[in-house]
Amino acid sequence: MIALRSFVFVALFYLWSVFVAVGLSPALLGPRPWTMTLIGMWGKGVVWLLEVCCDIKVEVRGKQYMPVGAALVAPKHQCMFDVFAQFAWLPKACFVMKKELTWIPFFSWFAARARMIVVDREGHSTALRKLIRDANDRFADKRQLLIFPEGTRVDPGQKADYKPGIAALYREINVPVVPVATNSGVHWPRHGFMRKPGTIVFEYLEPIAPGLKRAEFMRLLEERIEAASAKLLDL
Repeated sequence: MIALRSFVFVALFYLWSVFVAVGLSPALLGPRPWTMTLIGMWGKGVVWLLEVCCDIKVEVRGKQYMPVGAALVAPKHQCMFDVFAQFAWLPKACFVMKKELTWIPFFSWFAARARMIVVDREGHSTALRKLIRDANDRFADKRQLLIFPEGTRVDPGQKADYKPGIAALYREINVPVVPVATNSGVHWPRHGFMRKPGTIVFEYLEPIAPGLKRAEFMRLLEERIEAASAKLLDL
C-alpha cells in the first residue's frame, strides 16, 4: 500500500509541478511578487499532496524564530522536499542554488524571475565573492536567504562537512543566522520514490547573532542543527 500511495504521489507531484511551471508561466511576465506567490502556492500544493496521498503530515516548530525580514537561514538538507517546503511559509525566500540547475527549462525561468542566487561551485574564490555581492543585494530587499551548510543531501542520522560559504556570508553580512533542523529524509528518502507515513518536522532554532569568530560560529551552527535533527528521527 505504501508503494502504491507513493507512486500516486510522485505522479501527482510531477503533474502539479508541470501545471505550475508550464501552465502558469505567463505570470512570469507580470510583477515579481506574482512569481513568488506561484512558487509559494506550488510548495503548499506539495505539502497537501503528501498528506492526502502518503499520510505524511508536515509540522513547523519554532515559529517564534522564523524570520520575516532579512536573515540567513541554514537548514539541514536530507531530501528534495527541504527546498519546496520553505517556499510554503517563508514570505520572501531566496535560495542559493548550484549552476547546473539553471539548465532545467521553466524551473530556471522561475528561479531567474524570483532572483534566486546561482553559484558555480567550481568558481572557488570568484564564486564566493559573487555570492556575497548577491546576498547583500537580496538582503536590501529584506529577503530570507537559504543556504544548506552541508552543500548536499545527507541521510538521516548522518552529516557531511559544513562548507565555508555560510561562514563567509556570516562574516561579511550583518544579519542573524537561523538554523533549521529536520527529519525529512526519514519520510522522503534521498533516493527512490517511497514516501513513508509519519510527520516531517522543520524546526527553526534560536538565531545565531552576528559577530562571533568563524570557528565558534561554525561549531555552534553544527551543534544546534545536528542535535535538534537527531531528536526528530523517531517521528
